[in-house]
Amino acid sequence: MSFFQNLNTHTLKTTRAFKNPHAQDAYLQNELSESRSAAYPSYSSHNKIRSYAEQSLGSDSALQQAVKLPRDESLQEWYAVHVVDFYNQLNMLYGSITEFCSPETCPRMLATQEYEYLWQDPPANSKPYPLPAPQYIEKLMSWCQQNFDDENVFPAKMGQPFPSSFDTLVKTMFKRLFRVYAHIYCHHFDEIRELGLGSHLNTSLKHFVVFVEEFGLIKSRDYGPLEELCKGMLGQM
Repeated sequence: MSFFQNLNTHTLKTTRAFKNPHAQDAYLQNELSESRSAAYPSYSSHNKIRSYAEQSLGSDSALQQAVKLPRDESLQEWYAVHVVDFYNQLNMLYGSITEFCSPETCPRMLATQEYEYLWQDPPANSKPYPLPAPQYIEKLMSWCQQNFDDENVFPAKMGQPFPSSFDTLVKTMFKRLFRVYAHIYCHHFDEIRELGLGSHLNTSLKHFVVFVEEFGLIKSRDYGPLEELCKGMLGQM
């Protein structure tokens, strides 16, 4: 059974995000009922940090504020909360169109015919190599999950130190996760619209772009064929 076929039963070990969207919604409704008295609240759990990021995504100005690092919070923890969140969003979005993305329909991991993304997994394979899009994305998600599950990389408890290599790793994660957005937009947007998920995809990408721009996590050239779209989203802010 593939990673995405097993999506409903595959759960994240980390408490930073929810795999089940219904459980997530129920949790957020409960969290949002709590009062927020401080402009820059301090949080004692991963879930509450994530709740802070999610509760104010209703407008552009709120989105800009939502991605800013709360006072007295660890930057690495903020990165961790968000990379897990975007991973979950992409699981849902790509999982909805897997029947349209196969080795036959997408034999290469492309975003238009001008951009091909190659997979690299050192030390086993230090040289980048091509893969069909579904295999590339499955390897990417499994690689992310393995890192999330490793408490030496993503500490399970608040206050535990992150490794010195964490910033470099998380930048690679964001860069690779963006490629899934690019493939969906360039090759499966019609299916996304037919499923009624166009608005969700746009909102997810905009949140992603605003976050990575806030902290300089990926370079402009990494936007590839979506550079104009992403700059347009930022220009609307």
